[in-house]
Amino acid sequence: MPSTEPPSVPPANVLPKVAAIGAADGERLRSVHLPGITLTVRSRRPAREGLPPALYVHGLGGSSQNWSALMPLLDGVVHSEALDLPGFGDSPPPDDGDYSITGHARAVVRHLDASGHGPVHLLGNSLGGAVVTRVAAARPDLVRTLTLVSPALPEIRVQRSAVPTGLLAVPGVAALFTRLTREWTAEQRVRGVRALCYGDPERVSEEGFRNAVEEMERRLQLPYFWDAMARSARGIVNAYTLGGQHALWRQAERVLAPTLLVYGGRDQLVSYRMAQRAARAFRDSRLLTLPDAGHVAMMEYPEAVATAFRELLADTADNTDTVGTGKPAGGERTDGAVDGEPANQTTGG
Repeated sequence: MPSTEPPSVPPANVLPKVAAIGAADGERLRSVHLPGITLTVRSRRPAREGLPPALYVHGLGGSSQNWSALMPLLDGVVHSEALDLPGFGDSPPPDDGDYSITGHARAVVRHLDASGHGPVHLLGNSLGGAVVTRVAAARPDLVRTLTLVSPALPEIRVQRSAVPTGLLAVPGVAALFTRLTREWTAEQRVRGVRALCYGDPERVSEEGFRNAVEEMERRLQLPYFWDAMARSARGIVNAYTLGGQHALWRQAERVLAPTLLVYGGRDQLVSYRMAQRAARAFRDSRLLTLPDAGHVAMMEYPEAVATAFRELLADTADNTDTVGTGKPAGGERTDGAVDGEPANQTTGG
């Protein structure tokens, strides 16, 4: 049901100013203003004209920076763009407060429709993996290939280490956690995130760690940070309970695009055992398993992910021109609604 609660944060145009998010060498940032949302998009200059576009979508609590290690490795094969989902990175909250999987998918669709770049090679991690799965199922015309790194697809037996993240979805827990951790430094928080998301936390360089601490300090100044986290976590939980045509596994079965699945053996948030189920669900899939990787393989092992992605492109080169010529599936509407759900649906919070 649509939420009747008033927004819990001020409108984006009156939010306090904080330091801008960082950009690596060769990257540029721009703001894209769309109906109801403003997105920050990180891009790299293509190695040459005419390269096919690729769009990267981050996970819960992440940002477009999560793809900065992978994107330069693909400079010669795609024109890379990564977006900050509404409420994350440098993107302000959505006007309607919708942080559901459908709401995030709608933001991706609106960006692709407005840019005219489709069909694209679409990549997603964790929450972003669920989001781009919904996009690929509802709008096959926008997707050449799909790459999913530890996608947040429903699990019957959730790993114990993933429970605290899921608890953010419970009303009041985010506020309680904020109070209990008020004295934690940004460095302590980053160490905790690194231990949870990486198979081997020592793979993070000193420079990478310093950058993460600076980014954490920036995020903690944002008045909507925990609201975006809690509502997006609730969006994942709500998506796990949907049945029928809106169920994520049902939508995975409808994806037409060639799909690369990447799973880490040390992932504490998405179980490694889900890899085989995903390989069966996506009709045209290939699987890369990295036994020592955690939840963010594109950050830990970018070379391995880049190699697998290049192989996907090479193997599908003769077919990608025909991918995306089908009609939108699932009742997609021209107003940006995805899968026939109301355009103003929210998860509340």
